[in-house]
Amino acid sequence: MAALELKQQLKLSQQLIMTPQLQQAIKLLQLSRLELLDTIHQELETNPLLEESQEELPTEQDAELESISTEETPFQEVQLSEKIREDFDWEGYLDEYNTSTPVLVETDPNQEWPSFDSRLTEPTTLEDHLVWQLRLSDFSEEEREIGGLIIGNLNMDGYLDATIEEIAQMAGVEPAKVERVLARVQTFDPQGVAARDLKECLLIQARTLELEDNLPVRIIEEYLHFLETKNYSALVRALKRPPEEVKAAVDVILGLDPRPGSAFNQETVEYISPDIYVFKVDDEWVILLNEDGMPKLRVSPYYKDALGEGDSLPSETRDYIQTKLRSAAWLIKSIHQRQRTLYKVSQSIVKLQSEFFEKGVSHLRPMVLRDIAEDVGMHESTISRVTASKYMHTPHGIFELKYFFNSSINTVMGEAVASESVKERIRQIVREENSAKPYSDQEIVEILEKENISIARRTVAKYREMLGILPSNRRKKSSWGS
Repeated sequence: MAALELKQQLKLSQQLIMTPQLQQAIKLLQLSRLELLDTIHQELETNPLLEESQEELPTEQDAELESISTEETPFQEVQLSEKIREDFDWEGYLDEYNTSTPVLVETDPNQEWPSFDSRLTEPTTLEDHLVWQLRLSDFSEEEREIGGLIIGNLNMDGYLDATIEEIAQMAGVEPAKVERVLARVQTFDPQGVAARDLKECLLIQARTLELEDNLPVRIIEEYLHFLETKNYSALVRALKRPPEEVKAAVDVILGLDPRPGSAFNQETVEYISPDIYVFKVDDEWVILLNEDGMPKLRVSPYYKDALGEGDSLPSETRDYIQTKLRSAAWLIKSIHQRQRTLYKVSQSIVKLQSEFFEKGVSHLRPMVLRDIAEDVGMHESTISRVTASKYMHTPHGIFELKYFFNSSINTVMGEAVASESVKERIRQIVREENSAKPYSDQEIVEILEKENISIARRTVAKYREMLGILPSNRRKKSSWGS
């Protein structure tokens, strides 16, 4: 049996190491413009050697950052002086400003401003609105606890997600008591809240109207499926009522709110600030990076001068300044590299998608990351990072850079068409169809085949759903008949 022994062995190998500087450069590359501004402001607060310059940086910035030996022009102190004219109208000044009421600034009366309520108060949620009504109602402590459980289990549309048995188990009461409390909660504003399904939601609202004719209630209870398919002819035959009466009842139902809680959904509107602007000037496309509000960074000349004082600084202070100096210099270089890369990628997109910029979405060509990578001489991973969360302003709207990369669909002639172009064509076909007889998915396939676009019916259905277009039976225009 061989004995075990320990040995030392040298092995030479190559290994890719992600330095902190390289990690920072990659991180900056994939940040959006607003995220980049936040990162710069954070660095300005934490790094004393980094400061904002009010002057334009010279074109030789990269070489200067390599040596960190650029001499900055010191700021000259500005002397401010105030002189009052001898003919100054003091009486008019006193008459205008020495008043007991505040001076109002005249503004454009047609200009819309946000209300003070929207700026000074938090928006009321559906739960807050219902709890407020619950506290004002004549409930016992036990019923109020059950009502709180019911309100807490409502979704954003105002529907009850939990069953009666589940709420009864949580409250430790009989299901019948939960039913009684639920019936009272369903009388709260907004009408139709705390319903368990669409049918119950519409019934609550229809019964609240207290109509003389209960035809809307009957339609909801027995023939709601005819409304879903817009089969009004069958509805008239089933009810055996004149079409005018049935139409009036259907109009009442269509006026009800199927999502009573949606009015309290305060979704924050996200405004997009484009990273790149593309304009056409004299038959040539011009690319402009959005640097609005972007600080012009530089290394503080005060600390650079301090490093040149020889050995007068303590070693710890010198090491700290040198560390922060390298960090500031690398940040500035990384930002410049990011901007150059973004410009080159945008320039390549404009070149390869020239038909889109000239004629619109329908002329978008298939393109993958490799096409841009080969054109600019970079790796695909770099292109993927630089196009993440970036937006381009074009004559046809604002698009994410990822939008220009899409798969291809073969035509009958063997050519390739971008999937986004096919989606746009489907949208146009539906927009121009006869609303009384909308196209089915198969009919859309046949129309596209006549235009030399070969596509499967299930692909049309998938694209239609992605575009938010309803099926043909849901797009059909209302028709009344006996």
